[in-house]
Amino acid sequence: MTKINVIIPAYNEADSIASVIRDIPNTVEEVIVVSNNSTDATETNAKQAGATVLTENNRGYGYACLKGMAYVAAKTTPPDIIVFLDGDYSDYPEELSKIVAPIIENNIDLVIGARVKALREDGAMTTPQIFGNWLATNLMRLFFGAKFTDLGPFRAIKYKQLLALQMEDKTYGWTVEMQLKAIKKKLSYTEVAVNYRNRIGVSKVSGTVKGAIFAGIKILSWIFKYSLK
Repeated sequence: MTKINVIIPAYNEADSIASVIRDIPNTVEEVIVVSNNSTDATETNAKQAGATVLTENNRGYGYACLKGMAYVAAKTTPPDIIVFLDGDYSDYPEELSKIVAPIIENNIDLVIGARVKALREDGAMTTPQIFGNWLATNLMRLFFGAKFTDLGPFRAIKYKQLLALQMEDKTYGWTVEMQLKAIKKKLSYTEVAVNYRNRIGVSKVSGTVKGAIFAGIKILSWIFKYSLK
């Protein structure tokens, strides 16, 4: 049986984290919530919902993901697939099964949950997010011939391939770094259209001008860095 672990970076997601964990299919071996210096009841609620809870005090999406990966690396028996999922309930965790299906059925290395307009609730993505995704994916197409249409955080990857990428970004560049490195290493990849709704609470990135600008700069810096290699 395919072993699947889920890593959920979470910063002050007390109101949503239990719902996210509850809706994850029971085919998942372990759900790992990485509290990214949360000051609310995120950790308590996640534990009560049945997740393994880790704490990463360095603020940053990538820091939290790397903490989760370090925990998985210490396991005696590693998983076959790692799924990354946000803790704000904007994704539909029950769609995990269709995210991992191309890996299990077709031996694909990386699957991105694409937040297509037809399945996206009004207002679920801000204008800067939509533009940033369009710009980043088009630059990846221009420079590398990539076929990505989204930098969606809901994604699945073979664990061995994830290790081979040697992920390093500590903040907002995590998603685009993974996709760029997958292209460079010639991993097979595909996208699966997923539903997307308005998150619970306020986004710490797209909900602020500073966060949106910083995320945009980080994403573009990764793309231009790789275009020069």
